[in-house]
Amino acid sequence: MASIATLLLAGCTSEKTTTNPFFAEQYGTEYEIPPFSEITTEHIREALLKGYEEQKQEIIGIADNADEPTLENTILALDNAGELLTKVSNVFGPLSSSNSTQEFRDLEKEIAPLSSEMSALIYMNDKLFQRVKKLYDEQASKNYTKEQAKLIEKYYKRFVRNGALLSETDKQKLAELNKEISLAQLEFEQNLLHETNNTFVVVDKLEDLDGLPQENIDRAAEMAKKNGQEGKWMFNMQRASCNPVLQFCTNRDLRKKVYDAYYNRGNQGNEWDNNAVSVKIIQLRLEKAKLMGYNDYASFALDDRMAKTNENVYNLLDQIWEPAVKKANEELADIRAEIKKEGNSFEPEGWDYMYYLDKAKKAKFAIDDNEVRPYLEVYNVQQGIFYVANKLYGLTFTERTDLPKYQEDTKVFEVRDKDGSLIALFYSDYFPRDGKGAGAWCTSFRGSYYKDGKRVIPIVVNCASLTPPSGDTPALQNITNITTEFHEFGHALHSFMRNVQYRGTGGVERDFVEVPSQINEHWALEPEILNVYAKHYQTGEVIPMELVKKIQDSEKYGQGFATVELVAASLVDMDLHTLTEIPANFNVMDFEQQKLKERGIPHQIFPRYRVTNFSHTMGGGYTAGYYSYLWAEVYECDAFQAYKEAGNVLDSSIAQRFRDYILAPGGIDDGMTMYRNFRGRDPKIDGLLENRGLN
Repeated sequence: MASIATLLLAGCTSEKTTTNPFFAEQYGTEYEIPPFSEITTEHIREALLKGYEEQKQEIIGIADNADEPTLENTILALDNAGELLTKVSNVFGPLSSSNSTQEFRDLEKEIAPLSSEMSALIYMNDKLFQRVKKLYDEQASKNYTKEQAKLIEKYYKRFVRNGALLSETDKQKLAELNKEISLAQLEFEQNLLHETNNTFVVVDKLEDLDGLPQENIDRAAEMAKKNGQEGKWMFNMQRASCNPVLQFCTNRDLRKKVYDAYYNRGNQGNEWDNNAVSVKIIQLRLEKAKLMGYNDYASFALDDRMAKTNENVYNLLDQIWEPAVKKANEELADIRAEIKKEGNSFEPEGWDYMYYLDKAKKAKFAIDDNEVRPYLEVYNVQQGIFYVANKLYGLTFTERTDLPKYQEDTKVFEVRDKDGSLIALFYSDYFPRDGKGAGAWCTSFRGSYYKDGKRVIPIVVNCASLTPPSGDTPALQNITNITTEFHEFGHALHSFMRNVQYRGTGGVERDFVEVPSQINEHWALEPEILNVYAKHYQTGEVIPMELVKKIQDSEKYGQGFATVELVAASLVDMDLHTLTEIPANFNVMDFEQQKLKERGIPHQIFPRYRVTNFSHTMGGGYTAGYYSYLWAEVYECDAFQAYKEAGNVLDSSIAQRFRDYILAPGGIDDGMTMYRNFRGRDPKIDGLLENRGLN
């Protein structure tokens, strides 16, 4: 059902409204939550334009200040500049990814150049840079706190990485490149959103859906009815819609249709095709890197991350690639055996992998995904997640049905610390819908920092496209989905517990971001935790221990496929961004397949995302950074061993150390320092290999 906010946003016109909620000093809602039902697209547009103008004047004022630069009149002034722009962007960003409308997409295109221009106004302003540089050069002689010194350092490096040391001519060139990159990335993302939600496979006959669980059949019928195809069945390219076809449908031709449609998003030669824009993005990024003095874009991107160099990333990926391919080939042997059992002799293809791997898993471990799903209702799982957070950190969660929501089926919780103090608000938004991106992510309507000596409470959101309810059947999940639920909540925990004075010290290195999220996955399938949340949706029966044992025994099966597709995507991301020249008539899809073929990838496995639908890298969030999931996994698997070594996965004293040294400091310390403070040593890769069954 569409939310009130969505209906208002979709139905607004360009006519200005009289009262803009963003212009009030306070929203007037409890906890200063955005009043979603009152906000229109025109409110957002009007506030963004005013916000950019206000920030522009603030930046000019800081740069032109005749007084000697100080922490207060330069660095803190910068950190606090653009309050209105931040306020409205904190609403616009999350709604754009979860409740996008055509009006939103038009506004994104209008605003993108202004964002690039603002960045240039700040970071290419030599007068402003000289003030920052003076403070940076003199900081050793000043009595700054550790966080203040880090804030100065971060701003100085941010200026340098944004072109402050370039000539005026090159600064102008960089500004134009940044604007072009921003618009190209936005075009890629909007094309992909359309391709994911509006690429359909239509089925005319019920018998073609043989093997598909009834609730998936019902949802496909609902989608067809909604799209004017009543009496048929439709699947779009949200994983909740198309993955069950690949896993359960006996109809091989249908599996192929769905598989091809999913992996060819953005590669269909239509008006939403992403081939040309992908090449453009790669070219522009390379040009930017060379302008900044680097041979390739990856070298530029990695310079402020933990990995530092291209070689370090490839060394990690190469260590994982060989055992992963070996394991994937073992799984392929099992798949061929299953095909043979059916009396067939064809060579398995990509659209056979999930289907026959599921059969092989059942044969090896006597476990059926459909046997487990009745115990994994999405909100029961959420209670299990809250249970873990309570046992580890003492957090408690109270649902508030009376607080503003941007979507009717979201849930809102007060999050309180072990002393009873409020530390965050948490929104969970778990189901796919039109206008929502694919995948899962953590975002926020407000970050945490200190204002007038008091901590501002963050408003954190977990978004996903998990299996929704259907008819009388609640939202039952598979193990992959509950792991996703635990994963995104790990990001939320990081946001809850981050405790920094300034906005500018909140962020960690890109390749450390996934440590808090991925370690949280480990609790999902621990027997003690399963006993808390895994309850049959009809009987309330706790999951039987024999089924828990089957889950544990089978947990690592399929990791060959999962790891190869993840490493393959990471390698393609790096290969594209280590290019030093872009060949004439460059074809990103041919390049992807040629590079992976050279490395010996089984032809049945595509990268987790192919270039034309690889939002992580082409959208800009994980550019030359998709390896970060594996880099972080080295750290989090090693960190989880601390709980195993203690003999108690809910050891609150270890959790307190993890909170103090990993979650709370934000970016005051670098990732390696934080990890050494927690673990007392550097991480080892052994935990990752064991976690994935590759050792």
